[in-house]
Amino acid sequence: MGHTVHLMGDSPIEKSAPIFVVAPPCSGGDQLTAGLGTSPGVLPLPRNDLAVAGLDRPPAVTGAGHRLEAGAATEERAASIRTWVDRRLDEAIEQPAARVLDSVRILSGMPRNSLRVGFLDAVFPDCRFILVHREPAPALAEAEALWASGSAVTEPDLPGWPGPPWSLPLIPEWATLAEASIPEIAAAQWQAVSRALLDDLEAIPPDRWCLTSYEHLIAKPEDETQRICRFLDLGWHANVAAPIRAAAGRERVNPTQPVRISETTERLGRRFTALTAEPAKPRRNPGAPAEGESPLRSVYTAGFPDLLERMGSSVLVSTYQSGRLICLRRDTAGLNTHFRAFDRPMGIAVSDERLIVGTRSEVFEYRNLPEAAPKLEPAGSHDACYLPRIRHQTGDIAIHDIEVAGGEAWIVATAFSCLATLDGTHSFVPRWKPPFISRLAPGDRCHLNGMTVVGDRPAYVTILGRSDEPGGWRKDKATGGMILEVESGEPVATGISMPHSPRWHRGGLWVLESGRGALCRVDLNTGELETVVEVPGFTRGLAFAGNLALVGLSQIRETATFGGLPIAEKRGELQSGVWAVDIDRGEVIGFLRFEELVQEIFDIAILPGRRFPEIAEPDSTAALNSFDLPAEAATSFSSPSS
Repeated sequence: MGHTVHLMGDSPIEKSAPIFVVAPPCSGGDQLTAGLGTSPGVLPLPRNDLAVAGLDRPPAVTGAGHRLEAGAATEERAASIRTWVDRRLDEAIEQPAARVLDSVRILSGMPRNSLRVGFLDAVFPDCRFILVHREPAPALAEAEALWASGSAVTEPDLPGWPGPPWSLPLIPEWATLAEASIPEIAAAQWQAVSRALLDDLEAIPPDRWCLTSYEHLIAKPEDETQRICRFLDLGWHANVAAPIRAAAGRERVNPTQPVRISETTERLGRRFTALTAEPAKPRRNPGAPAEGESPLRSVYTAGFPDLLERMGSSVLVSTYQSGRLICLRRDTAGLNTHFRAFDRPMGIAVSDERLIVGTRSEVFEYRNLPEAAPKLEPAGSHDACYLPRIRHQTGDIAIHDIEVAGGEAWIVATAFSCLATLDGTHSFVPRWKPPFISRLAPGDRCHLNGMTVVGDRPAYVTILGRSDEPGGWRKDKATGGMILEVESGEPVATGISMPHSPRWHRGGLWVLESGRGALCRVDLNTGELETVVEVPGFTRGLAFAGNLALVGLSQIRETATFGGLPIAEKRGELQSGVWAVDIDRGEVIGFLRFEELVQEIFDIAILPGRRFPEIAEPDSTAALNSFDLPAEAATSFSSPSS
């Protein structure tokens, strides 16, 4: 979608990307769908229209219920659905009212879509999702009432089901709930849909989905629906907010009765809340959450802070999934975790006094101003203060690794399958691409993701598959990974399961074989990988200090991206955090593990010689009141001539 143009008189009408509103049961998705359906150019589909298109054929109920993952989007099935949608759009374009439109697009808020985000993404690669969440207690109370009333039945003749007629989406766990009460069924249903939404959407580029909360919609229906319409490139008028205002009136007349919720439900609710919450303003210890209270909490082995002490350094960790750059610092109490919010932070580069961070669409550069550190609170605690200096807009080019070579910041532009640098004029400057990539265009053809520098120039890169087709690397992701030499463009190692984070250390090449959860040495003569250690996570992010390797570990989502990997068999055992490895002995000697919100790590970097640095926010007192001038500035000023 988004490419077909139909002419109506002299004005082209584009068929734009479909919109899917998804939400846990009774969380406000229906109201938002009704409002968006009044926006010009939107063709709202009746609740079962996609079922008519063949989405639910064959109709026999399976153990998976309404759940469909990306792998179910066979070429034939996807083509059939797209053809059906095209016909509906053609019919809409032929209507006289369409003459004033620039584009038309379908909108679907069918509740079972919330179990099918990966599938819909595979069928419509440019579609947009709006996720609505609601505090679980009132959502569950409403769901229980719908179950009891029988007014939202979706599967009236569920085979072998002895309970009440099934209402709302049919979850994969439905068969295990045969003897459960309605409150137990509603809670299990809410949890299953919420997990599916959180996991599936985090696998989709963040510029293609937007999150809102029922509470925000009710509090400010005009403001929030305008924000959503801007995200979707839709026109807005008062009718878009009308269903939300009506829901707010019902809330005041008949307040939802609270229900008891389980720890699992509460934890999922906090994950939704954390995605919408604005970062807290720093207090005495900027950005560090209270242990045991925050979803950002972590635990660590007793010796982990001592490792930082012996290194005389601190460690930076990027976690794009939770939108944080984390600085691990040793303090008198043990380990201090210092958080800074970014939009999908990925690659980190440290060079002398420079700190560079790549995000979803920007590259941020910080400089250390040592003179500012003594002025920070608590007095005498900081030994470095990194202040924001440059903010470069690249657009969403899927920045992954960043390294400094020849004084320049080199970035891995994964969407364009190339290495690039930055200048003051362009989004980015392409400098190198694998020889099999035929043209410079977005599409993430080989998933070029990692880079290392040797001799002050990029030397090796990692790719997940040799492909010149958009997304083609996915076909052989389990074993199709390679390490390429930049100078020749030739592979030096092949058959790797999702390689990431190539690094040059002690005169040799190292890499993480993420699909196996392994840290490996690379034999450049034979192309063989020697496994140094396997750890309980999807490995990504690697930094060295002497015989110490710091390895990032991630949990993996239940999506097609991670399906078929060797490590997927251990899904329930996987951890998220930073593992410390003695590379001489091949042993894990400590770790920091995140307990809840932080589930995926991308990069790790060491700030050498900086034990307790501050990463200053742009509006902080340090950034506003610290000034760094050239040394000759005091004597080089002259009065302007008249």
